[in-house]
Amino acid sequence: MNWNSIVQAILSPGPSVVVSALIMILGLAFGMKASKAILSGLYLGVGFIGMSMAINQLVAVVTPASKALAKNTGINLPAVDFGWTGASAITWAWAVAFVFFAIEIGVNVVMLATKTTNVVNADMWNVWGIALTGYMIYFATNSYIWAFIAGAIQAVISLKLGDMWAPEIEDMLGYPGITVPHIEAFTAVIMWPVNRLMDFIPVFNRQWDAKALKKKIGILSEPVVMGFIIGLILGLAGRYNVGASLSLGVTVGAVMAIFPVMAKFFMDALTPFGTQMSNFMKKRFKDREFVIGLDWPVLGQSTELWVTMVILIPISIVYAAILPGNEILPMGGVINYCLGVGGLLLTGGNLLRMLVLGVIYEPMFLYGSTYFTNVFTKLARDTGAVNVGKGNLVSWSSIEAPDLRFLMAKAFSGNILAWIGLVALLALFIVVYLYFKKHPLPAKAYTSLSKNTKKPVVKAEAAK
Repeated sequence: MNWNSIVQAILSPGPSVVVSALIMILGLAFGMKASKAILSGLYLGVGFIGMSMAINQLVAVVTPASKALAKNTGINLPAVDFGWTGASAITWAWAVAFVFFAIEIGVNVVMLATKTTNVVNADMWNVWGIALTGYMIYFATNSYIWAFIAGAIQAVISLKLGDMWAPEIEDMLGYPGITVPHIEAFTAVIMWPVNRLMDFIPVFNRQWDAKALKKKIGILSEPVVMGFIIGLILGLAGRYNVGASLSLGVTVGAVMAIFPVMAKFFMDALTPFGTQMSNFMKKRFKDREFVIGLDWPVLGQSTELWVTMVILIPISIVYAAILPGNEILPMGGVINYCLGVGGLLLTGGNLLRMLVLGVIYEPMFLYGSTYFTNVFTKLARDTGAVNVGKGNLVSWSSIEAPDLRFLMAKAFSGNILAWIGLVALLALFIVVYLYFKKHPLPAKAYTSLSKNTKKPVVKAEAAK
């Protein structure tokens, strides 16, 4: 058995098992009682499984409606969207993928030792995202060296994203010592300039989170009601009959209501674990506060996250129909987690800002997935992990960090303009990072209450 097979065998049970086991082990290492460590791990697993079931159900019901909407608008595009599941399958099947597992751990250890991060990344399942970047760069340059460098760059960025978001995640969701070092949150970086411009437009500085909306529109702000309305409209837009549209509405509403319930398991798992870890580290490292990096579904209790992503579904289909040069119809990746997660963390759950940012930046993902169609198709055919018929094309419509991956692929191939663009993008990331270190809690600036501190908001700077 080679190293790649060993790594894949360890990760094959999926994040619900792998991350839960890591939390149990870390809990014991931090001095938790065995019973509490086991409960934390199991509750985390329940949270991931429950959230995955809800997400899968949401995808299962909205994808046919999206297809119907696309069919009724006459869209016929060549690339098949196989979503993140297809992308991860072909990436883990790549013979070199296991090397990026070592790169992720190596970068994390070096950065912890040099005090350039406080994130201990337990989200090993998503190393496939780093490996995918590596393959994209290898495809463009035919160089493993550049592929490994690109993977290391992404690992560094992801850990720094984790450092950046940790204070807000604790404030907004009440999870101590937890963060999300996921590259899909990099979308917030490219969104940041527009979000700053919104600070000077009064309407965006009002309270637009679900809690504030409940005071204004009452029952219409309830997750189950919002989900029902969105699902009903999507069904009618896809020319479903009334009964089928109502069924879709009820299903989407049910899923929207289930997300916060499943998120409670994250709270039950992560609160005692985070507290124990924090106490352990304070005793031994008086100048450090370590945080554990987990996958993005730990943010799933946010109603604003799901409302944004579902509302953007028909908008993405309209874009697919009208954008010149686009070759992909959003299906497997029709729920764009990058726009939802990036917008949530950037704005602290300001629904209006999240929706406007989603509308502005959705085309970037369609063009990014179009550009990488040949990359995905070749990897799928080379590995055989996904069946791609002769003459067919596959891609991923909500590909994570398309801007970063595109610029690295072009720059490492020798394109001078791409080097300038890459340097500018990384410089923007540094600016955003420094800004958030100084202003760490946008949840207080743009929403009705800080969920952790329960203090009234402070107004956005531009509104002072």
